[in-house]
Amino acid sequence: MNTIIVWGIPTCSTVKKARTALDDAGIGHRFRDLRAEPPTDADVVRFVAALGNKALRNTAGGSYRALADGKDGWTDAEWIKAFVGDPMLLKRPIIERDGRTIAAGFKDDTAILAALRL
Repeated sequence: MNTIIVWGIPTCSTVKKARTALDDAGIGHRFRDLRAEPPTDADVVRFVAALGNKALRNTAGGSYRALADGKDGWTDAEWIKAFVGDPMLLKRPIIERDGRTIAAGFKDDTAILAALRL
């Protein structure tokens, strides 16, 4: 049985688009609000291990812009600490299937939908 988790915030337009695409494709999922139910250290370590810290950075947000200069040279450990400390630094949505992180962000991605149907 597939367990699909979509991490995000309910007001994010990209998260809304991804959830609508999943619903339209008949792919059930559980939504986890990054603010109400923030990811644990273990969750973020899993995200970074699967996708790398660069793919997870929400560079369009104010939290990212507020970070100190030199952030581009941070290690995975530094990014993990930052992501856990402020989940708004994470690109949204983060999509997982059966405990495996498969994507951060969504752009009408048929490859993501195909991977979720397996």
